This record gives sequence, C-alpha cells and structure tokens, in this order.
Amino acid sequence: MDWLMGKSKAKPNGKKPAEEKKQYLELEYTKIRVVDFDLKELVVLPREIDLNEWLASNTTTFFNLINLQYSTISEFCTGDTCQTMTACNTIYYWYDERGKKTKCTAPQYVDFVMSLCQKLVTDEEIFPTKYGKEFPNSFESLVKKICRYLFHVLAHLYGAHFKETVALELQGHLNTLYAHFIVFVREFNLVDPKETCIMDDLSEVLCAPAPAPPPAPTPAPSSPASAPSPSSQNHVTER
Repeated sequence: MDWLMGKSKAKPNGKKPAEEKKQYLELEYTKIRVVDFDLKELVVLPREIDLNEWLASNTTTFFNLINLQYSTISEFCTGDTCQTMTACNTIYYWYDERGKKTKCTAPQYVDFVMSLCQKLVTDEEIFPTKYGKEFPNSFESLVKKICRYLFHVLAHLYGAHFKETVALELQGHLNTLYAHFIVFVREFNLVDPKETCIMDDLSEVLCAPAPAPPPAPTPAPSSPASAPSPSSQNHVTER
C-alpha cells in the first residue's frame, strides 16, 4: 500500500499564527546530549559496506529508536491534546492509496507512520536479510519515504511534547537521536531540505561541528639557574 503525505501551514482564521517561543532552542536544553563526538563519523558509508545495506541497517535502527522515543510520551499525545498532526505551525495530512486526504489526530498519524514503516522494514522483498537477496529498484525511494515520515514524528515531539520530554529527563536522548538522524539524511540526501527547513534552527544548533578544543597553553620558559653570588658563597678563613 503506497501512502502519501501532505502538509500546509496552520493559519487559523486566515491569519499567520504568532511565533511561539521554542523551549527546545534554549541553551540549557540544546547543550544536553547523550554522546559528545562527531556524528558525521557514524553515518559515513564504510568502504567495505554496500550502500543499500548501510541504508537498510540505519533506517531500521532509526525507525526503532524514534518509535521508542515517541512511546515515552505517547500517553500525553492524545486525540484531545493533539487534535491535528502539527509541527512548527505546519499541519500534516495523511493521504490513502486512493489519494483521499485525511486530517487526523497526531496519535492517529503517528500510528499510520509506524504501521507503514513496520510493514516496509520487515518485508523481505524490500529489506532483504538473506545473503544474496537483491534490493528492489524502488528501495531508495521507499527509504526516503520512511525518513520523511520519521522526520514528521521527531518534529512533532519537539513542537508539542518537549515539556513532557524534559519532565522525563529524556531531552538528551531526543537531542542526540534528532542530530544523528539529520546528519544521516543529509549525508545521503534522503529528505528534501524543503521538508526539514521548519526545524533548521534546531538542526543548525545540534548538528554544528563541535568546536575545536583550545590549544594547550605554551609553558613559560624556565629561567636558567643563576650562579651563586660571591656574598652567598662559603669562605674559609686561614689562620
């Protein structure tokens, strides 16, 4: 089943919504990570690994991790609290295989996303696990579809449930997962930048290269030992 996706800017009453303060951009939160090293090193294709194998492995991992991250706040994401699937003043709509547009609640949308991703990553014809099994010609486009949907879930977590994430002290895990995901999809051009631009402010903060450590201070040159002054030498008086 080939699901489609749509989005639009949320403009109640035809007016541009007021820009809300984004708690997740505050330094006290962005500085919290689970790991502190260059994520680029984690996503670069190893020389001896096939590209499709690498994309399959990482995509499956991101699906599992993002699904787990969402599950930590799922009790707060209900049809009452999240009546639409929103992220940064953007509403996401779901389209079925017939092209029917559906404005669903956030938990419904996430359920659609996770069900579709689960179906794809466990399909042996799409994500083969047996040696010698070929990947289909449509594999890359399906990986892009999965990553696009997973981005929507991450964006919703930040836009609608960051307070709950902080209360659970899981912001470090979310920040690290988000940064790792963005670095990965950028490395292999898996999500259109027009899709992720709504979170560019956070992406630039979390994905910025770690600053180089300051150079070690140059030790001050040691002063040469001075010869003892005549007055300090011991004198022997002959008698």
